[in-house]
Amino acid sequence: MCIRDRVNIERMFKLMGVESKVADQKDAKELKLSDGKIEFRNVGFSYEENRQILTDLSFTLEPGEKLALVGGSGAGKSTIAKLLFRFYDTDSGGIYIDGQNIKEVTQLSLRQSIGVVPQDTVLFNSTILENVRYGRPGASDEDVKEAIRLAHLQEFINQLPNGYDTKVGERGLKLSGGEKQRVAIARTILKQPGILIFDEATSSLDSASERAVLTAIDDVSQGKSSVVIAHRLSTIVKADRILVLERGQVVEQGNHENLLKQNGRYAHLWNLQQHTEHKGNV
Repeated sequence: MCIRDRVNIERMFKLMGVESKVADQKDAKELKLSDGKIEFRNVGFSYEENRQILTDLSFTLEPGEKLALVGGSGAGKSTIAKLLFRFYDTDSGGIYIDGQNIKEVTQLSLRQSIGVVPQDTVLFNSTILENVRYGRPGASDEDVKEAIRLAHLQEFINQLPNGYDTKVGERGLKLSGGEKQRVAIARTILKQPGILIFDEATSSLDSASERAVLTAIDDVSQGKSSVVIAHRLSTIVKADRILVLERGQVVEQGNHENLLKQNGRYAHLWNLQQHTEHKGNV
């Protein structure tokens, strides 16, 4: 065994020995997901004592609604997703899903109910079929292939010499950014969660790949409660409602057209991005 491998293994065992600060209550119950209604009630949170991230934050995601979170770096967008998935517990206030405080349900049942498509998708040096199956390891080949079809990956796979059995390479290096993101979406479809989170899922893609991924996202999120965290505002113009965050608080909310009419913070960000994109295309 080489020194590098030995060091990596030692680090892995140290990590496995770290006790999580988030723990199930002794009487924690299974989350009973019905409508997919999410409520943040006066939530406060900070990673460090002197750096408040969210302050008295309250909002509701109605069942089946697509809610977009926008704002500058450090506004609290990704923190909201981490709290919802319960990687951290709130300092104050509470988060509720269908009326159940997520601190009072098991982490397993909570995380089984939420599907996340992240900005950077982790792929293994295995086949496309097995990488998608990671979303639900016990799924049949037929279920995996159906998830692939719904994620708009089928046409791409049909062009590959080995089809579903094509190996993606270390970290998916044989796939483009858009193809990797659609694998992540296929995984989420296969998991069959009631709630979806898209965390900057198209931020690193070119325009053509972005359009393909957005089409898949729109199809997948139909009828499901979904949270879309976005930097590029052009990706969330179809959202049912947009929350504009600053310093961990909601400063504006509405749909795209209404927010532009308000001529406030969102309109400023929109005009700034449109100007930047126009200059880049000249």
